[in-house]
Amino acid sequence: MASGSSSRSQQINFALQKTLLLPLNPKPGKLRYVDKAASVAAVSQEQSFDIRKATPEDWPGIWSILQPVIREGETFTWDRDTSEETARSKWIKDAPGQTFVAVARDTGEVLGTGEFHANQAGGGSHVANAGYMVGANNSGQGIARALCAYSLSEAKAAGFRSMQYNAVVESNVRAVWLWQSMGFRILATVPEAFNHPEIGYVGLHVMYRKL
Repeated sequence: MASGSSSRSQQINFALQKTLLLPLNPKPGKLRYVDKAASVAAVSQEQSFDIRKATPEDWPGIWSILQPVIREGETFTWDRDTSEETARSKWIKDAPGQTFVAVARDTGEVLGTGEFHANQAGGGSHVANAGYMVGANNSGQGIARALCAYSLSEAKAAGFRSMQYNAVVESNVRAVWLWQSMGFRILATVPEAFNHPEIGYVGLHVMYRKL
């Protein structure tokens, strides 16, 4: 655990204290989220990017986003030394799942990426699980929200009935707020289930919404 005297640790701790003041299960009527294909298109039209299915040619751009997020180890429960080969096998999904990208309209640069797949096999295969990553230089542009909206629409079209996030890091307050605004609610929090490299042990939220 990093020293509590670091400014970054203090900032994260302060943000964590703030998010704990939020209602853990806000009423759906007070949430604003998008789950229609037309609305997904409208979201991206307001931005300078489009969201589409990933192609093999997108992988270098996808890896350029995944690698620093994985190495930081602050938001995903992946080994920080995950190889490119392993990351590709974990991130690229076959139908009924899907891997997708947000690409800049002017340059074609990959700005963010996401994937969804069946959360469980057999009798649990009707519930989707998903993940998203956005380039560090592209945060604050609505990319994560648009990626989430796209996944909700596409997962529903693929026959999934609901979506569940298994491990939302409690200290990742921006993500917690965003997913709540997209209609997800916190079902449970596993205490100290994630060892954050800066602030030590924090909880992992299980979040859920119907499609």
